[in-house]
Amino acid sequence: MKEDFLHYLWKFKKFDTLNLKSAQGEIITILKIGDYLELSGPDFFNAHIEIGHQKWAGNVEIHLKSSDWYLHNHENDPAYQNVILHVVWENDTAIFREDNTEIPVLILKDYVSKEIIHNYTALITPKTWISCEKQIQDTNQFVFKSWQERLFLERLERKSKFIYDLLEETNQDWEAVLFCLLAKNFGLNTNGNSFLQIAKSIPFSIIRKESFENENLEALFFGNAGLLNAEKEDVYFKDLNFRYFYLLHKYQLERTFVDPVQFFKLRPDNFPTIRLSQLAGLYHKYQNLFSKICHLKSLESVYELFDISASNYWLNHYQFDKESPKKAKSLSKSFLDLIVINTIIPIQFAYSATLGEPDIESLIDFMNEVAPEKNAIIDKFISFGIKSKNAFESQTLLELKNEYCNNKSCLKCAIGIDLLKNN
Repeated sequence: MKEDFLHYLWKFKKFDTLNLKSAQGEIITILKIGDYLELSGPDFFNAHIEIGHQKWAGNVEIHLKSSDWYLHNHENDPAYQNVILHVVWENDTAIFREDNTEIPVLILKDYVSKEIIHNYTALITPKTWISCEKQIQDTNQFVFKSWQERLFLERLERKSKFIYDLLEETNQDWEAVLFCLLAKNFGLNTNGNSFLQIAKSIPFSIIRKESFENENLEALFFGNAGLLNAEKEDVYFKDLNFRYFYLLHKYQLERTFVDPVQFFKLRPDNFPTIRLSQLAGLYHKYQNLFSKICHLKSLESVYELFDISASNYWLNHYQFDKESPKKAKSLSKSFLDLIVINTIIPIQFAYSATLGEPDIESLIDFMNEVAPEKNAIIDKFISFGIKSKNAFESQTLLELKNEYCNNKSCLKCAIGIDLLKNN
């Protein structure tokens, strides 16, 4: 038994409300359950309750045991002086106010049906992966779809925190924020943090000034990535090395040492050399990328904007000094789908939120065009009969699993509440 189950019972009145009596023997009539704000202080605010023949307006506190009042030190907190009813599962001690009057107690277990307790126990009993894995297909589809929209919004709000932190670090420069976010996501999971460190180590004002020469951008990126440290006979390598130290001197920059970029287990097209060259090519091609990103509304427009390739040297190289068969290193559609999911949609949302006008429906429509991700979590949901047709649906499932299922927050989840209500 968990306290959030008692919150659920009270919030949705899942108990016999017609024959309530306090532990002190007085008849209780619930006129208004109160507002469940999940803030510090009592659990339900501004409840209206008739106890005996007296109407009360105040707060309701809920505990598994009445002695939890003292365990949580509520007797020392003025916020709890206005509690008019103490709702508990077990009443093991009396609780008094400062004026020595006893707080009325409702023992909830006396009014809850065995069926509801059985359904709750079945829902929270540990399964192999998620608590509702055998029931999730039975969720009301309207509830499921509405919850997905809420999960999508929560995911964007959570991702926005990282963006707003970058905004503070860059003195409110949205172009610089976009550069950092793109760099991180060009590095994917393996090199994302290293690429982010590279982006943060180069003032964006320098990127703006040097964007007219693609080789200078590559020199800065490769140099700060530690990819120009070795001695090589390669002519292009030597040219980038010369440019790098020239730019360090020109802008009075110190050499930066980031976490080493990785090649291990990566497909050649995802090698850090290729991705950094493509990132340099993007900023060589566009000097005002943020405004263009903000106006993207379709997947096709993304593919057109990001129609770039690594520089000519990389046509027949994946690494310095090692020639390979000639192949253009352009950005694939599958890679750009990830850029939409992890960069474009989040930064569009964060920017529009600062203006007070986030258009969630348009962002959902945008995500509906993008193919769903393929990973272990999405595959597992498929095994339970929950298939994702697009990235909007797959992103909401990731949020569901990571933020609710993993935390056993079934009674904060619309799916869990619907299953508990209908079973």
